[in-house]
Amino acid sequence: MTDLTALLDIRRLRRRPRWLLWAALIALLAVAQTLLVRLTLDHESNRAQDKAESMASAVASEMRRATQRAVQSAQSLTWNDPPLAQWHYDAEEMLKQRREMLRLEWRDAGLKTLDALDSPLEGSLFAQMRRSDQEVEMQAACALALRTSSPVLSRSYFVPQQAGHGLEVLDLCIPSQVQGQLKGFVVATLSLPLLLESAVQSIGVTEHEISVVEADGTRLARSGAQRGTGIYQATRLVDVAGPPLLLRADAVHGRPGLIPNLTTALVMGLSLVLFALVVLLARDVRRRARAELALADALAFRRAMEDSLVTGLRARDRQGRVTYVNPAFCEMVGFNADEIIGQAPPPYWPPEHVEEYQRRQGDRLNPAAADLAAQRQGFETLFIRKSGERFPVMIYEAPLLDRVGHHAGWMSAALDVSEQRRMEERSRQQQERLAAAARLASVGEMATLLSHELNQPLAAIASYATGSLNLLDDPDMPPGMMKQALERIAEQAERAGRVIKSVHGLVRRREQAKEPIAADLLIESVMPLVRLQARKTGTRLEVQCPKPAPRVMADRTMVEQVLLNLTRNGLQAMDGHTELADRVLVLRVTQTHARWVRFAVIDRGPGIAPEVAAKLFTPFFTTREEGMGLGLSLCRTVIEQHGGVLDFGPAAAQDGGGCEFRFTLPVPEPQRPPVAPAIADATKSPEEPAS
Repeated sequence: MTDLTALLDIRRLRRRPRWLLWAALIALLAVAQTLLVRLTLDHESNRAQDKAESMASAVASEMRRATQRAVQSAQSLTWNDPPLAQWHYDAEEMLKQRREMLRLEWRDAGLKTLDALDSPLEGSLFAQMRRSDQEVEMQAACALALRTSSPVLSRSYFVPQQAGHGLEVLDLCIPSQVQGQLKGFVVATLSLPLLLESAVQSIGVTEHEISVVEADGTRLARSGAQRGTGIYQATRLVDVAGPPLLLRADAVHGRPGLIPNLTTALVMGLSLVLFALVVLLARDVRRRARAELALADALAFRRAMEDSLVTGLRARDRQGRVTYVNPAFCEMVGFNADEIIGQAPPPYWPPEHVEEYQRRQGDRLNPAAADLAAQRQGFETLFIRKSGERFPVMIYEAPLLDRVGHHAGWMSAALDVSEQRRMEERSRQQQERLAAAARLASVGEMATLLSHELNQPLAAIASYATGSLNLLDDPDMPPGMMKQALERIAEQAERAGRVIKSVHGLVRRREQAKEPIAADLLIESVMPLVRLQARKTGTRLEVQCPKPAPRVMADRTMVEQVLLNLTRNGLQAMDGHTELADRVLVLRVTQTHARWVRFAVIDRGPGIAPEVAAKLFTPFFTTREEGMGLGLSLCRTVIEQHGGVLDFGPAAAQDGGGCEFRFTLPVPEPQRPPVAPAIADATKSPEEPAS
């Protein structure tokens, strides 16, 4: 215990200087980052102020040039001492060309207005207040212009407009002298906002608000979509012909933030990255240990899960070599993992199918990229155990992808279906026994009817035989009468033979053999037995079958039993419930599709109650005391084994109501020409033996 404590103390002593170095490094990084960010912010502030100074100088110069262009344009109206009509025309054209000129006036030497024009672009300037009430600044400018004999701009003044708005304007006064004699004055009223906007648009100002202000800071005109923040400002005097204008540029952006531009962002980003690296390096060992532990747990869990499955698992690479099998797969085939992994061909392939499996495996293991998703499929194949026993296996196979999504092989799940196949065979045999039992029960129910039907031909035979003996004793008997009597005896004997043959064919059990047969032959085979019960119940039979009759693919004995059961049920449904004159049983054959023929047995009974219809095809369910409850269940099984469907429903109005039982049978497929061996091998279904 003492040694362990000493060891821990030594580790703490070794760890302490290391943590002090980390702390010093972090402190230096923090100081360097703070100073660098501070210097960057100061640099950005200076750049913003310099940009405002430069923008103010540029706009002031451009505004001075715009004012000079306006003065030169107005001076051109005094050249060559034009007459008043010519001056009016020239002034009108100039107002159309120069938007900043709102009004032009021609005044005499006493400043009396001789002619005045308002801009067609901006409308009447002095609509709200008379021009004579706002001539103070203009008169002062004209007096100065007369003394200096040069154009002079007045101080700006406010002109009210409609809806409570107003406009800051300047009056430009230009004296007109001819040979030293004053002829008058040209007065041009200029819009201060439009002069400013013209200068701003020429430079393309986007990040500053440009304003014309007075000495006390009152804004006279402004330009710019955004308001300035008042942090970075610069002012310049605009030297014009008259009182100078004070122009101010105000940056719309405030003080630079922590990340004002790319430089500061990089500095802060690198500092944060360095700090994060320090933290990550300290935690890397611990996180790596946790990740390795979690990976080991995940692998152990996966291994335990795969080992506990009863389904066989098999992984193969793209060359078809087995790379993994679970214990269930080894138990299924009887080989251990070492005997299977990497073997070519696998030992569980039957020797007689090795070449076929190799060929199909080559086609399946390397599909095109577009067909990869379609390869998720299941198929049945044949494996061999180590003991030599062949057994069927159901394989469900899907693509195996690596960590980047590339196709690395195939993963298969294998199920031993040999027991399932044995159960299916046992079930089929039981179905056949049930069918035979049902046929015997049907014949037992008709025993009395058969005795009644056979009594008639036998009685007729006895009568004809007695008559023949009497005729032999009569020497005067005509020869033809004896022949006629013998013919009647033969006819009645043939009739009795047909009845007995139909019963014998129904009861005789044989292997199911489907064969093409005409639909009318199926109906004719059961008609002798159907007529027996129809005569007893007084029912009229109608057979509706097209000519020529369609052919079906069926087991003749089983389908005849279905027809016999359905017709007997229809006759029993009308017995005691339908008037004697309305008892009609219809057997109808129609081809509803190129591949299907429908048989229908239609009665005029009371129909089937809903509570009975829900359980009608349930085995051993019956509504008759003497019934076994197997007839309809057996009928549905037989039709489904043929690939058809048996159902029922109310009969149509034209058939007289009642109930209609109908089922479908397939049409024989047309004969196909023989296929070449190579093509035949490629067209095998996936359910045939494969690897």
